[in-house]
Amino acid sequence: MPGPDAPDTTEAAWVPAHRSPLLARAGAVEGSGADAGVAWHYGDPTAEQRALAAGGAVVDLSHLGVVTVTGPDRLTWLHSITSQDLASLAPRTSTETLVLSPHGHVEHAAGVVDDGETTWLLTEGASAPALAAWLDRMRFMLRVEVADVTDRWAALGEPVDAEGGEGEPVTWRDPWPRTLAGGTRYGPPDAEHPGAERPWRVVLVLRDGLGTAVAAREASGWRLAGTWASEAARVAAWRPRVATDVDHRTIPHELDWLRTAVHLHKGCYRGQETIARVHNLGRPPRRLVMLHLDGSGHLLPVPGAEVTLDGRAVGAVTSVARHHELGPVALAVVKRNVEVAATLTVACEGGDVAAGQEVVVPGDGVSVDRPAPRAPVARGLTPRTP
Repeated sequence: MPGPDAPDTTEAAWVPAHRSPLLARAGAVEGSGADAGVAWHYGDPTAEQRALAAGGAVVDLSHLGVVTVTGPDRLTWLHSITSQDLASLAPRTSTETLVLSPHGHVEHAAGVVDDGETTWLLTEGASAPALAAWLDRMRFMLRVEVADVTDRWAALGEPVDAEGGEGEPVTWRDPWPRTLAGGTRYGPPDAEHPGAERPWRVVLVLRDGLGTAVAAREASGWRLAGTWASEAARVAAWRPRVATDVDHRTIPHELDWLRTAVHLHKGCYRGQETIARVHNLGRPPRRLVMLHLDGSGHLLPVPGAEVTLDGRAVGAVTSVARHHELGPVALAVVKRNVEVAATLTVACEGGDVAAGQEVVVPGDGVSVDRPAPRAPVARGLTPRTP
């Protein structure tokens, strides 16, 4: 069962705290689930995707949550309780971190950037109050202050591969899929990863200045795009997201999230034992996969749809998208031992569809730097310690 701080992924959890004023635009269609409160598209999702891929679009992400941490102990404190090395994080350098349960399950994920005085945490809108409350409970006697500032700040997504500069708005540059210092990977090398083709950053603007910020980008020739476009790009980049790809059993290894969100050589933090044990000795019980769906019947599954192999349930769809080049695609979490070359079947209303796999986490469940066994080990035995 999920712990008290685990993300609530039920539909009811994603009631937006704010509805974007940009939903008043002609043609705007509101998103649903985790993307309720902002536009799914503005009438031409294919053109919006193409503009985003060409580096000429902005996406309203004002439904995301923003939490700040201030005080002289903020970075060393966050370092001690989350999965990433934050103790010496330089100003205007982006990273991400996870809050894990004692058993290593993902409870929260946050993009992290510090401006020299304040650490900014970007998270799912529905998760922000719970994340802020958990952090507040963990303060003890340290000189830190935590605030959920979602009411004041809104986010815009841009296809730009650059950190924010001095005097510019607070900006979080998505590190995915670069394997950060202290991290490791299960999937392909950074340069060969499909996510390398997806530049992405999130810029914070005052909520009452959201329209003005978008208008300025439109004046420069950019197009306003919806989350249909940004989610299609995310799925194609195999980029995990708490709101869609995490359940109460998820450990970071299953989603190849040790690339960007976990430092394997830092000090103790909640869930560290599971992180180290699975990396060093075990294999993640499940693995993320991208599915290329048969689009001939024009059927699209919904998140949570059952994935089967030869009539046997082997996993579930987590994210679904219609990509302007790849067609219907999805992310799914399946059992690790499912044959990577097997054609899977995905349940859809109106009939099941076939799905080919594109491997994200390999079936052997071994990272590129997993320590070699110290000696051959018989079944049921462990290596003898000298």
